[in-house]
Amino acid sequence: MSRKETSPIGHRKELVVNKVVVIGGGPAGMMAAITAKENRNDVVLIEKNNQLGKKLLITGKGRCNITSSLDIEEFIKNTPGNGMFLYSAYQQYTNKDIIQFLKKQGLDVKEERGNRIFPVTDKSIDVLKCFTKRMKELNIDIIYNTKVTEILVENIDGSTKVTGVKTEKKIWKADKVILATGGKSYPLTGSTGDGYLLAEKLGHHIVPIKPSLVPLEAYNISECKELQGLSLRNIQIKLIDKEKNKCIYEDFGEMLFTHFGVSGPTILSASAHLVRYKHINELLENKNIILKIDLKPALNDKKLNDRILRDFNETKNKQFKNSLDKLLPQKLIPIIIKRSKIDPNKKVNEITKKEREELIKTIKNFDLIIKKFRPIEDAIITSGGINIKEINPKTMESKKVQGLYFAGEIIDVDSYTGGFNLQIAYSTGYTAGVN
Repeated sequence: MSRKETSPIGHRKELVVNKVVVIGGGPAGMMAAITAKENRNDVVLIEKNNQLGKKLLITGKGRCNITSSLDIEEFIKNTPGNGMFLYSAYQQYTNKDIIQFLKKQGLDVKEERGNRIFPVTDKSIDVLKCFTKRMKELNIDIIYNTKVTEILVENIDGSTKVTGVKTEKKIWKADKVILATGGKSYPLTGSTGDGYLLAEKLGHHIVPIKPSLVPLEAYNISECKELQGLSLRNIQIKLIDKEKNKCIYEDFGEMLFTHFGVSGPTILSASAHLVRYKHINELLENKNIILKIDLKPALNDKKLNDRILRDFNETKNKQFKNSLDKLLPQKLIPIIIKRSKIDPNKKVNEITKKEREELIKTIKNFDLIIKKFRPIEDAIITSGGINIKEINPKTMESKKVQGLYFAGEIIDVDSYTGGFNLQIAYSTGYTAGVN
């Protein structure tokens, strides 16, 4: 459809205006709506919740890890789930662009450890306000509490083309539809997988949905329960495929013990890698995935030995169980002692060199056997979704249905923690909106 527009200086020009319906009001949907409207289209955003950005509000523990300060090329390396597919989208809308967008709306950002970018206010609501403020400025029509039940299409000269969307209440005509309904993680925020069904009805294939950025359950459950709530910093983790004696993933940073196993930033990123590993369920079932934790990665065996000797020298008349307070967190000491097989009541000055070597080995190789991923409801994001082979990476348009575009978590792409998944939302949302 088209309409005449009069320019300020009186010249008349022809402007093609598309009717665009965006389904989903998360960061990808909001970015798509803003971009489409800025490109002078008529835009309607349909959201099934009573507010926008519900999931955005809980990201970064309510602080919102907006993006990363790494070079945009590094984002692909941090996206184990089909990173190369995002090359064009990342070039079209970068981390610098989202920071600029927020600054333009009056929100400054700050950089924290691990290249993470947060709002200076430490409040995700302030990030959401930037999006809603811009949408208000653009007069984007937002329809709340409304679920889309069908994307309408017609066949013209052998091509399937979008004609509108159907909700429980009415039919909205559209030249273009952007599907940005999210994945299946955090269903309480509205991510219940509706978009997959809408796309599937139109002939799209869905790569099986799995949890990603999700805590991991361990077979060593009694030890984990004992350590529940203990947060470790500056540790190194390695995920080992015991069958092939191969390191699948390694990372340095923070982790947390829980009543079922392990969580925290390094573990969540490890899960994103593990979820796409071949025959993973079989390996987990056969107890072949080992999490190796180095509790003192900054010290090699010799330096750790020297450190222990110094501590032992200060506590030589004490029992072994009372000699590790300076070296390890209190909660961890009984388990380390048990694993080292050293008599806890033995006097420190009686401990042999061989026993000391065993203690070093235990501290440098605190192993857990991984049992399974936590349920998708506990995941931060979803792995799987619309098959990338069916989407044009330069425009985010469907290769099957003309005028249908995808943005955000609904696509089969996923990254590590650190702001990368939100950048996927902005970049794919922008790309869909601009095209």
